[in-house]
Amino acid sequence: MPRNVSGPQSGYATPPAELVELRTTPPRERADAARNRAAVLDAAATLFREHGVEGVSMEAVAAAAGVGKGTLFRRFGDKAGLATALLDTQERALQEAILFGPAPLGPGPAEASPPARERLHAFVEAYLDYLLGHLDLVRISETAAPGARYRIGAYRFWHRHVTLLLAGRPDPVADAHALLATLAAEHVRAVLDDIGADRLRAATLRLAAALTT
Repeated sequence: MPRNVSGPQSGYATPPAELVELRTTPPRERADAARNRAAVLDAAATLFREHGVEGVSMEAVAAAAGVGKGTLFRRFGDKAGLATALLDTQERALQEAILFGPAPLGPGPAEASPPARERLHAFVEAYLDYLLGHLDLVRISETAAPGARYRIGAYRFWHRHVTLLLAGRPDPVADAHALLATLAAEHVRAVLDDIGADRLRAATLRLAAALTT
């Protein structure tokens, strides 16, 4: 029988439909709109890489992409919306690996899915790789407005995934929020210079291990 959620030591073998539905999905759009979107995202990625997120204006992105400012603002809203769009591809790749990829990040074969402890460890490692590689973009997407992080669809996915892995604890929903709080971009940016990436990673992994003991 495939293993499913049954306690703090058990990972889930078959992704539940509710988690699959929380995935970040690519926008459906006309071919010309898709070309404009790609041009804007390519221009933004180049400018952000060369000048930093804070050093680039929406007007500069519009000029580099060859689109009107009005078009850019209508499409993405503000720089936080642009950052979120740039992160979509990386988020989708991580979510697909969690849902369907090889163990321990993914469930692996149904007859041999790894325990929750291993899957949670792999998730923290993978998420930190993603976060540290795109820290400024994630930070602006999460802090554009009060509570913005928790309204982003990706956060709901991460939270549900961790909650499933912590099934069997007294309050897996609250515990999942507590673990994800240590992975908030604003927090990571604030402590990174003080403790460094290695200590940050080690501390977060210790917390994850404690939750699955």
